[in-house]
Amino acid sequence: MKFALFTGCVAKGATRELMLSTTRAAEGLGIEFVEMKSAACCGAGVLSEKTPLVADALNARTFAIAEEQELDVVTICSTCQGVLKKTECHIDSDPGYKKKINHLLEEGGHQYTGGKIKVKHFANILSTEEGLNLLREKVKRPLAGLKAAAFYGCYVLRPSELSLYEDSDNPTGLEQIFEILGATPVYYDSRTKCCGFPIVMMNKETSHDMAGNALIDAIESGADCVVTGCPLCHLSLDSYQPEIEKMNKKGYSVPILHLPQLVALALGYSPQELEMDKHIVSTARLDKILEG
Repeated sequence: MKFALFTGCVAKGATRELMLSTTRAAEGLGIEFVEMKSAACCGAGVLSEKTPLVADALNARTFAIAEEQELDVVTICSTCQGVLKKTECHIDSDPGYKKKINHLLEEGGHQYTGGKIKVKHFANILSTEEGLNLLREKVKRPLAGLKAAAFYGCYVLRPSELSLYEDSDNPTGLEQIFEILGATPVYYDSRTKCCGFPIVMMNKETSHDMAGNALIDAIESGADCVVTGCPLCHLSLDSYQPEIEKMNKKGYSVPILHLPQLVALALGYSPQELEMDKHIVSTARLDKILEG
């Protein structure tokens, strides 16, 4: 399998261990990622609120680059996935608007055709029959005893008509991956809710309250860790967790893992090789479980 890798901004900035673990996971699985180094930020839904035409043109440029490479796009960020799918739908549904977009792309030497490539999150690739079979074949260290709680991120699930999960209200893709890796999935109500990141700059208290409720729900449901496929969710659930703990006053804490980290651990990479020590909430408590 070979894909054009759309890294997004955060994976190469605030959560660099995500980029590293993605590389490790791809290596271990034998998947080839061709990084889209010239692709721009997706806008994270913020740019489109101010200048939707510019936001769509930037993302159409990304699609055009993938078309030129003749590769489907893989994302490692739920937010990027949702934004790119919305852009794709918006442009492809209006020929006149697509023409306007392509006029803007002309100066850079790109043109977006549409329908030539697909945009999928890494989790969606792994949860296909081919992906799950590949995981079964490559797992070297089953994560037996690890109770993992998925946190999907809202952008990858909503709007439901653009989601790649069959049931966006009750997805099971991540949990299927966990089971193949040997971990025990933890089902809890908050796994499909918003982490609060979109409003953190406007209403920090409410944002932290949303993240805190999800964390408490996962912990009280028996999770050893929470696993997310979104760097922005990771920031909310991991980086802000000390502040959240002070708010909820329960004394709870739980390690937050990136999905590629969980995959790479099962493929035999060590926590040190995946730079898990860079997380705000220590993952050291997982070491005994991972050691079996």
